[in-house]
Amino acid sequence: MASKVMDLIYWKDTERTGMVLTGLVVGLLSLFQLNIITVISTLSLAIMCFTISVRIYCVVLHALQLRDGVHPFKSYLDMDIGLVGEQADHCMQRAIILICSALDTLKRLVFVGSLFESLKFLLLMYLVTYLGALCNGLTLLIIGVIAVFSVPLFYIRHQEKVDTLLAAIQAHVDNIKDILTRLAQGGGPPPDPTPGGAKPQSQ
Repeated sequence: MASKVMDLIYWKDTERTGMVLTGLVVGLLSLFQLNIITVISTLSLAIMCFTISVRIYCVVLHALQLRDGVHPFKSYLDMDIGLVGEQADHCMQRAIILICSALDTLKRLVFVGSLFESLKFLLLMYLVTYLGALCNGLTLLIIGVIAVFSVPLFYIRHQEKVDTLLAAIQAHVDNIKDILTRLAQGGGPPPDPTPGGAKPQSQ
């Protein structure tokens, strides 16, 4: 299942990926004008009308001996999407671990387990208020869907340039974090990384 999702994201099957991306974007855009119940019911009706029409068409062709009796959606019906046994337990354990980890991190941020980390979280929430004033969550969701189907492909085609740019940005971020950390600790030069520290030479 995961491999099929990755194939969609990396446009291995252009036609299928285009259909999925178009359907997601159109469905999300329709939520601007209609409520989610109307959108889901309308999409369900459209899909059911299509699949039933194709099924009846294939049955008629088979009755006229113009086509074999193979179900037109057999590949989808045979697709295994269930989780059983150890696989289900593993997924459940991972979900529980992720939820507990997120709650623990949120607890430490809210109750100021680390003053520096809580201040960063406060700044992030302050910036998010401006983001909320500019656009709503649905707009961000649409942008996220488009990014999922475009950013990986862009990265593959321009990997060397992107890696160089990201390395430069990471260097600047690390430098700023180092400066802020030293300011929070009372200033002073950065610590000597050598074991024991460097000793001043006598004149």
